[in-house]
Amino acid sequence: MPTRTARTAWNGSLQEGSGQVELSSSKVGTYDVSFPKRAADDAGGTTSPEELVAAAHSSCYAMQLSALIAEAGGTPQSLDVTADVSLGPDPDGGFRLTGIKLTVVGEVEGLDEAGFKEAAEGAKKGCPISKALTGVEITLDASLES
Repeated sequence: MPTRTARTAWNGSLQEGSGQVELSSSKVGTYDVSFPKRAADDAGGTTSPEELVAAAHSSCYAMQLSALIAEAGGTPQSLDVTADVSLGPDPDGGFRLTGIKLTVVGEVEGLDEAGFKEAAEGAKKGCPISKALTGVEITLDASLES
């Protein structure tokens, strides 16, 4: 299996500095990062480690869920997955991820709501990004499109 690479170039202090994170393996882009914008409600055109984790988690989860739906005899038509990753203070000092909320709405043939929810829970436990983030509480809201 391949190794993927991202690189960050940072200049300056935490509060006044800024950087750029480059998605090196795919070469799909370079994005600005800044701690003040990371900690603000409005990202102001920059990304953050939490947003990148959310992107990784939502895409990994969607792939895992599509595989489990097929294993259960269903056919995924579409999956709309959102990952909300929260940053907050760490009681031991600094910051930490305080929670991840996965939300998925699926359009699936061949599975009822119970079968879909079982596959959704299995994907939450089985996707490699979920496994890597075991120190963070991950919640799930899964529903079929009506």
